[in-house]
Amino acid sequence: MLSRRIIVCLDVQAGRVVKGTGFVNLRDVGDPVTLATRYEAEGADEVVFLDIAASAEDRATLFDVARRTAERLFVPLTIGGGIRSADDVGLALRAGADKVSINSAAVRRPEVLTEAADRFGAQCVVASIDAKRDEHGWQVYVKGGRERTELDAVAWAEACVARGAGEILLTSIDRDGARTGYDVALVRAVSRAVTVPVIASGGAGSAAHVCEALAAGADAALLAGILHDGATTVRAVKCAVEEAGLPVRAA
Repeated sequence: MLSRRIIVCLDVQAGRVVKGTGFVNLRDVGDPVTLATRYEAEGADEVVFLDIAASAEDRATLFDVARRTAERLFVPLTIGGGIRSADDVGLALRAGADKVSINSAAVRRPEVLTEAADRFGAQCVVASIDAKRDEHGWQVYVKGGRERTELDAVAWAEACVARGAGEILLTSIDRDGARTGYDVALVRAVSRAVTVPVIASGGAGSAAHVCEALAAGADAALLAGILHDGATTVRAVKCAVEEAGLPVRAA
C-alpha cells in the first residue's frame, strides 16, 4: 500500500499567504517562502502554492513569488491559480513547479487538460475541483469559489481524468476553514469514481480529521489553517496517521 501524503497549502494573494473560511474573510498569515521552508522542515511531503485571486482577476499567476518559493524547496511543489493554457503550464514548470493545478480554465475549456498532459505528462497535471454541496450532490464552482457551474463534482472529476489529469485536488467550499472535518462523503465518492490520486482539502481541524479523509480513500490530505495558527504540526499529524495504521512517510 502506498504511503499517504501530508501536503501543506499556501493560498497566496498579493504575494502573501492568506487564510479564510469558505473562501472569504481572508487574513494575512505570513510570507510564502518562509512558511514553505518551515513546513518542509517539519516533514511536509509536498507544498501547494495557489494564487487564489488570479482567475477572478483574469491574470497570470504570480510566477516570481512561486519561483522564489520553488528555489528554497526540495519537496514537490504544485503551482496553481490563473493557469489558462498549456503554455502557462510550461511557464509554471519552468518557474520550479513539479505539478500544475488547473481549475477554472479546465471548466471553460476541458481540452487544456489534454494539451498539457500531451506536452508535459499527466503526472504533472492536477485538476483542482472546488465543490459545494446542494440537494442533489456537489456542484463545481470556479473563480476562487465565486461562480457556480452546472457541473456535478463527481462526474467532473471523472471527465478530468479522461481528459488527462493525473491527480485531483478536491476542496469542499462548505468545509474550508471551518475545522469541522473534511467532507468525507465527497472524498469517498470521488475517490471511488477515479483511478488517479485524490487530495482531500477543506475542513481539517485535527489529526483525527486527516485520518478520516485518508481512510475514506484520499491518497493525500491538504492542510493549511491549523498549521498556520500553530494548532498542530505536520510531524504530529503524521504520528497520528501512523498510529491509526495508515502508511505515511516519516516526518
